[in-house]
Amino acid sequence: MSIYNKEELANALKEKVEAFNNHISNLNEEAFEATPGGKWSAGQNLDHLIRSIRPLQLAYSLPKFILKLLFGKANRPSRSYEELIVKYETKLKAGGRASGQFIPPIISFEKKENLMKNYDQHKEKLSSKILNQKEEYLELYVLPHPLLGKLTLREMLYFTIYHNEHHLRILKERDQ
Repeated sequence: MSIYNKEELANALKEKVEAFNNHISNLNEEAFEATPGGKWSAGQNLDHLIRSIRPLQLAYSLPKFILKLLFGKANRPSRSYEELIVKYETKLKAGGRASGQFIPPIISFEKKENLMKNYDQHKEKLSSKILNQKEEYLELYVLPHPLLGKLTLREMLYFTIYHNEHHLRILKERDQ
């Protein structure tokens, strides 16, 4: 996947969130709430993605001196999208899992529409914040990721885009 500049990042984020929400919108109550093998339900996957994207809105709107003060600056260039995926998948294979605030509660079917709307709103807000960044800031500042350590702002967007693909793939594989 070729995602380089902030416009491509914002567009890829929109595309992936919309694909996830489209899949969720077609699920009936049984499919939305099913937890095969004790795995997260589709609703829990959706809630987890919202929990993951929400903090980014704040981070991307903070003054850059605050980001620098809290997390420092990048000491290396951003990895490519593909390199970041390999790092994430390696961490997952080594047993890495969501923790703390990123673990979703049980989600009932009644919450489906509101959660989808909420996720769409978060996508729009974050996309807008991406477009308002200076391109060089995406390489200069870092944010902490609970599994991957410090990521540049660009890498965090790569992760967020892929994270949607990852969870959508999990749900689609269940349907087969």
